[in-house]
Amino acid sequence: MKRIISVMMLSSLGLGAVNAQETQPTPYDSLLKRIEYLEQQRAKKDTIVIIKEVPVESVLIQEEYVSESEEEQSPKHYDGDPSFKKYQFGSYGEMLARHKDYSYNRWSGTGAYRMNRSEISIPRFTLAGDYKFNRWFQLGAEIEFEAGGVGTEWEQETGSGAENGELESEWEKGGEVALEQFHITVPFLRELNLRMGHIIVPVGLTNAHHEPFFYFGTSRPEGETSIVPSTWHETGLELFGTIGDGYATFNYQAELVNGVTVDGFDKYKFLGGAKQGLFEQDILTSPAIVGRIEYEGVPGLRIGGSIYWCDDAGKNSNYPHYYSTFKVPVRIFNGDIQYINRWVTLRANALHGNIGNTNKLTRSTLGRTSAAYSGNSPVAKYAVSYGGEIGVNIGTLFQCQKPVKVYPLARYEYYNPQEKLDDKWVGEVEDPRCQVAAWTFGVNWYALPYLVIKGDWTSRHIGTNNAFDWKTDYISENDFSISIAYETWFSKK
Repeated sequence: MKRIISVMMLSSLGLGAVNAQETQPTPYDSLLKRIEYLEQQRAKKDTIVIIKEVPVESVLIQEEYVSESEEEQSPKHYDGDPSFKKYQFGSYGEMLARHKDYSYNRWSGTGAYRMNRSEISIPRFTLAGDYKFNRWFQLGAEIEFEAGGVGTEWEQETGSGAENGELESEWEKGGEVALEQFHITVPFLRELNLRMGHIIVPVGLTNAHHEPFFYFGTSRPEGETSIVPSTWHETGLELFGTIGDGYATFNYQAELVNGVTVDGFDKYKFLGGAKQGLFEQDILTSPAIVGRIEYEGVPGLRIGGSIYWCDDAGKNSNYPHYYSTFKVPVRIFNGDIQYINRWVTLRANALHGNIGNTNKLTRSTLGRTSAAYSGNSPVAKYAVSYGGEIGVNIGTLFQCQKPVKVYPLARYEYYNPQEKLDDKWVGEVEDPRCQVAAWTFGVNWYALPYLVIKGDWTSRHIGTNNAFDWKTDYISENDFSISIAYETWFSKK
């Protein structure tokens, strides 16, 4: 309206001059532009005034909304393990008392004879901690004291060979102090991280989850621990992370570590004593590749699988010239499952191991006086372990202010470190005393969230792969055990 009035005033001053000077700029043109400019400035001023009159609450809401929008558009900051900010320090350990009704030696005649004996021990006490130096570098360490540490001990030989059953005094470790983990982690993304140092080899359910709260019973499942090392730790590199979301969530690990050595292969333990670590340096001539993946997309469900491959364990021997004319490849495959809800916990696991050229391997070591080889007993080409356990929480039946967790449990395992010999062996057969079907029944009472009291009875049936074959040619072995275990973080920040 103001602009119309201004134009009318200008017109009244003389419109005729416009026609006479169409090609020449007039002072009125400049005046109109000046009026338009002033109106634009007034419009801006009015807008600013209106914004200042908006309530403070509205401005804050608008600023918060903008901040959230910008955060969604920017990449998420990943700082590694989210359970602590700077450091955490903790421990786990267990004490065990056991009564056995069989003698020390299974490896003669019909196996062990009836004998009542009891034992008490501290299987392990572990200190663990993590520290974040900064955004990019994080330290992790775990030290385990097994059987009370180290010292001088009296030993009774219970394996096969000339010293079987002989009491003798030896200067050697009575227990072990082991650096199970010592590594630096570099967190890049949720999906990709790097770890360097001494790390756990995640082969089998027990190695991947070895703390006492991750298995039922007073002792770790003996099937896996009779086939592969437990806890298995080696030095190398690891890539790990979590991929996917929701029902498509997977965790993975990929490692390059020093491989096993043939100096520890054994008829009775397969690869149980084959991990390195006896000397100051480990041999890396033939490294191992390890992979593990776990599906965790369904609440309470975890499905995992592992693979281990070492191209030539003979190159990792302290006597590599014995094995220079052939390779000794090692392959291990594992699959496992766990399901946990309020009422029931279920776990199952299967492990298969394979060593190549075991015929040449054993013949190359005949006559050697090593812990692994005595006589001409052949190392098996195949070893196997499988089993499962179930626990039912009867504590849900009680009406209490605080949840009560009491799990009656049952576990079955079959394992055989000498499942099958190399077909080239002539006149040799698999030792049936290596074949074990074991049942365990007991109860776990979680007295505190970080403390569990366990009791169980284990019955091993020797020389059979039938879970219900209670009568064999060999004497069965029965253990009655009780233990107490804890796992907690003492401090974290």
